[in-house]
Amino acid sequence: MATQTAAQHELAELIVTSLNLESVQPAEIDPDAPLFGGDLGLDSIDALEIALAVSKRYGFQLKSDNPDNRTIFTSLRSLSDHVEQHRAAA
Repeated sequence: MATQTAAQHELAELIVTSLNLESVQPAEIDPDAPLFGGDLGLDSIDALEIALAVSKRYGFQLKSDNPDNRTIFTSLRSLSDHVEQHRAAA
């Protein structure tokens, strides 16, 4: 498993907290593992919850009609990279 960056760990904590993933420790989320259809068992409703939590925490919206959502939500690493790009711009 790859090591999480500080930004990835912060986002992993947000995901675990916002989705009430009691059996998952934020540090256990592999940055390169699929967020959906993988070990976490997340679904489209979870994606909406994550998007809402990200908008509250980081001050920008992840829009449901964004054609890049499949890429953005691929893994913790890709979501973190997207947050860092837009967080800096916000």
